[in-house]
Amino acid sequence: MAAKPDATMSGVDTLKLAVSGTILAASVLAFYVFADLALLYRVLTIVAAVVVAAGISLTTERGRSFAGFMQDARTEVRKMVWPTRIETLQTTLVVLVVVIILALFLWLVDRGLSSLIQLVIR
Repeated sequence: MAAKPDATMSGVDTLKLAVSGTILAASVLAFYVFADLALLYRVLTIVAAVVVAAGISLTTERGRSFAGFMQDARTEVRKMVWPTRIETLQTTLVVLVVVIILALFLWLVDRGLSSLIQLVIR
């Protein structure tokens, strides 16, 4: 992806982002103002507002740039080689064994220092 200079936003893009932010703020305000309504309806209102605000934001230049970036990221994730189930299990077991060994070591060090301090105190 080629880096391009950060251009100033157009007035329309600024307006779209302002409307998007206003929609989000209004949905949060409505969540608290209408506290007597069921929680489900209030949460659905916020979810709908987020979807609408995201849709409006994606129509701006920065939004289109972000959508392109997300598409490129998705393509790169598909290129990755993921570990097999057996490799994942083996790695998990190694981590578990190392954690147990370190826990025992730290317990022994703590026990030794505690005994040493008890000898010094007496």
